[in-house]
Amino acid sequence: MEITKDTRVGAILNEYGDIADVMEIFGVNRVGRYSLRTLLGKVLTVKAAAFIHRVPLDEFLSILDKAVKGDIEVK
Repeated sequence: MEITKDTRVGAILNEYGDIADVMEIFGVNRVGRYSLRTLLGKVLTVKAAAFIHRVPLDEFLSILDKAVKGDIEVK
């Protein structure tokens, strides 16, 4: 799966599992209630998530790509 600015966050989570630790690097916090998280994941695109959290889109895409390939270590 290629991750683009139009990819839905939910599609990434479905394909690669929970990469919440990586998202938290950028200040994208975990949503406490699973149902809300599921809803947001279905409608939220990578571009929108980057905009909301004031992360440059290119940087956000690069880190997500590394995360799903397992090339990033999160502490």
